[in-house]
Amino acid sequence: MLDKSMPKKLIAAGVGALLLTVPASAEVTGETAYIFNTLLFLIGGFLVMWMAAGFAMLEAGLVRSKNVADICVKNVALYALASIMWMLMGYNLMYSGVDGGYAGAFFSLWNPDDAAALAEGAAHDPAGYAAGSDFFFQMVFVATTASIVSGTVAERIKLFPFLIFTAVLAGLIYPIQGAWKWGGGWLDAAGFADFAGSTLVHSTGGWAALVGAIILGPRLGRYTKEGKVRPMPGSSLPLATLGTFILWFGWFGFNGASQLALGTAADSIAISNIFVNTNMAAAGGAFAAAIVTKLVYKKVDLSMVLNGALAGLVSITAGPDTPLPYQATIIGAVGGVLVVFAVPFFDKLKIDDVVGAVSVHLVCGIWGTMAVPFTYADASFGTQALGVVAIGAFVIVTSAITWFALKFTLGIRLSDEEEELGSDLAELGLEAYPEFGRGSQKLSA
Repeated sequence: MLDKSMPKKLIAAGVGALLLTVPASAEVTGETAYIFNTLLFLIGGFLVMWMAAGFAMLEAGLVRSKNVADICVKNVALYALASIMWMLMGYNLMYSGVDGGYAGAFFSLWNPDDAAALAEGAAHDPAGYAAGSDFFFQMVFVATTASIVSGTVAERIKLFPFLIFTAVLAGLIYPIQGAWKWGGGWLDAAGFADFAGSTLVHSTGGWAALVGAIILGPRLGRYTKEGKVRPMPGSSLPLATLGTFILWFGWFGFNGASQLALGTAADSIAISNIFVNTNMAAAGGAFAAAIVTKLVYKKVDLSMVLNGALAGLVSITAGPDTPLPYQATIIGAVGGVLVVFAVPFFDKLKIDDVVGAVSVHLVCGIWGTMAVPFTYADASFGTQALGVVAIGAFVIVTSAITWFALKFTLGIRLSDEEEELGSDLAELGLEAYPEFGRGSQKLSA
């Protein structure tokens, strides 16, 4: 009788013999590392690009129905414009500091032809990557910064002045302060730590949004003469929830690909830990916001829970690579608590932030940056504070100059009649939800 186990024994013997012929420690070639590094940038980049959809849906859900189409246009247009400005000047301006200055960075196009570098150097450079992958990954970050502003100033800002501000933010403000750290500038030399941009991306967008909201003023009827807040519910909380989950999903690329390498086992372990910490911080922020709103307001506020998740994500972005999972959860939870109290704080100051972006991105961006030394021994609270203050001061001044210049030239705010009508009809001549809106009502009516 034939032994039915004989084929399995032969296979096992063959595999064993093969394993004996393989070196115990096989090194990854430089070209293989180059491919994996490039792939990390590209995957991370399209995940962060998908966050543009998240911002659009979050903001569309939190603005009133008469402003939904306009906020969608702003989000599509700002992404497109930020991409163009990054190509024209932002990329070179941000990284020209590595070569000793900003001279020649303006309107200098990046050259995507790195085929020669691939052929000659990739096999010997395990830290290498395709230039286009780096350009793309860095580009989607500047679009995220601009998206933070759009939600804060929604429902009363004109379309084209907003886009002009976006161009200045993407082409000048963001890359100059980014060069101080990621371009090898003075903050990097000082030891400032911001792994994926709690300050360089989120606080920068938050400062620009805060200055814009102050100069623009609140929406009509938002605050009573007694200073009380008049609720202005958004168009769709399910849409806002979808937007939050898209942002949560995209954040894995935002933080994970900021490891900037996937050519070694150590890099893959680091990225895995970053994914875990990113998720746990969001979970901590969402859960903390739910608990606090229940305790303070006796009801769980869905919009606060959504912002709590985003607050946790912003909080962990400065240092997602060093905490243990429970530490990341605590960092995110603190962010979730902060956002619950920051939103009414800004309302008391009569600073009208439609989606709570200043509370999420600025307040929690600062917290996340200052929390880095708790888990990263090489960071210091003094240097972290220096970076927060320096970048904050720079963005406040440059944003204020830009906003005021637009205000006194083109004008930045819709008229009272246009704002009452809604920016959909006033700016676009159409409505996102015509069957529920004012239909054929015209601006002149």
